[in-house]
Amino acid sequence: MQLTTRAPGPPVTATYWMSHAWLGTHAEPGVVLDVAAGRIARVRTGVQTPPPGATALRGLTLPGLANTHSHAFHRALRATVQVGSGTFWTWRELMYRAAAGLTPDTYYDLARATYAEMALAGITAVGEFHYLHHGPDGTRYADPNAMGEALIAAAAEAGIRITLLDTAYLAAGFGEPPNRHQLRFSDTTADAWAERASLLKGDDHTLIGAAIHSVRAVPAEQLATVARWAEEREAPLHVHLSEQTAENDACRAAHGRTPTRLLADHGVLGPRTTGIHNTHLTEEDISLLGSSATGTCMCPTTERDLADGIGPAKALQEAGSPLSLGSDSHAVVDLFEEARAMELNERLRTHIRGHWTAAALLRAASADGHAALGRPDAGTLEPGAPADLTTVALDSVRTAGPTPRLAAETAVFAASAADVLHTVVAGRHIVQDGRHTRIEDVPHALAAAVAALHG
Repeated sequence: MQLTTRAPGPPVTATYWMSHAWLGTHAEPGVVLDVAAGRIARVRTGVQTPPPGATALRGLTLPGLANTHSHAFHRALRATVQVGSGTFWTWRELMYRAAAGLTPDTYYDLARATYAEMALAGITAVGEFHYLHHGPDGTRYADPNAMGEALIAAAAEAGIRITLLDTAYLAAGFGEPPNRHQLRFSDTTADAWAERASLLKGDDHTLIGAAIHSVRAVPAEQLATVARWAEEREAPLHVHLSEQTAENDACRAAHGRTPTRLLADHGVLGPRTTGIHNTHLTEEDISLLGSSATGTCMCPTTERDLADGIGPAKALQEAGSPLSLGSDSHAVVDLFEEARAMELNERLRTHIRGHWTAAALLRAASADGHAALGRPDAGTLEPGAPADLTTVALDSVRTAGPTPRLAAETAVFAASAADVLHTVVAGRHIVQDGRHTRIEDVPHALAAAVAALHG
């Protein structure tokens, strides 16, 4: 298979007039963004009508959203895993079956459609936690990164930025070799993983990062190899952390400490590291994550779909852990739902309302998410930032009514992905008036890709 990575298009020079723009603390009416070479060159306020030649964006324009945690192939599981009862572990068996059927060609098709769905939801950058490296029996493809390159090409075709978090996944559990489902995930050793991952190259729309699947999937003595690889490249490093109590129990049995302490002892924690889920933590775990400025990516729609539990997001943030959001298994692709779910989960647990403002939740969905993906300059509407934007309708059946002064509250607590009108990446329209500009029929592309995988 020959894939040519096609970027969303060359950076453009353009002018956008926004009826309302989120400037970090408030919704400002009548804002003009001048774009040069794909970045914001100038911000003008107090412009009540579109200037000549400007493209009008009517609604609330936000910085482009960041989906910090994605498994693109999980999109094929939507609805199919809702039949019957079970746990995370029974769901995992269904996930393995989907993973076994993917080839570079079918993965490209599925990821392209999934990333297009993200663009339609206002997402301009995705963190792809990628561990489907080899053939189903573990045999390497002629291009050892054929699957990763398929994801990079898919994101480019769908028009969004990608941080490919190439994932070390070496074991089935503590002291256990990979099972038959996991053979295609494993490079056998962290050194072999690092050698393969080093062949991946980024570009203007692609960053290469690293991931440790979990403490059960990478032997403790090899954790430092992955952490060192990321540190040498100043690359983001992500890790599934304490998603399930069974993982914590097994780690204590094998190493006499929690997964968080094990990661800390092997040099994994730090400001370029993000823990995914961070659900079942001790007070010491929270302190370790916060004091090291290790990030936390909450994925509320997946965490509730898999019956994982509610993580201590507020306590983590107060301890010093920046919060970001991800759609993970893509039970839904909707960063507004993820943002409000984090707040509503905390309300359910504490019986208290108002843990985060709408502004704080938007920051988790944008600036802090982009930072977790290795793009600390993104997620704001300021000069020098990438010209990545998303515009939400303020006149749909979900958002009509509140005054523009409450536009941020409307977006976070009432809007959905269906209210996204425009998505702009590097100054170029990827979604315009609710339609993808590069993929004519995204629902058909999704249906065809999922059908091909399920036979």
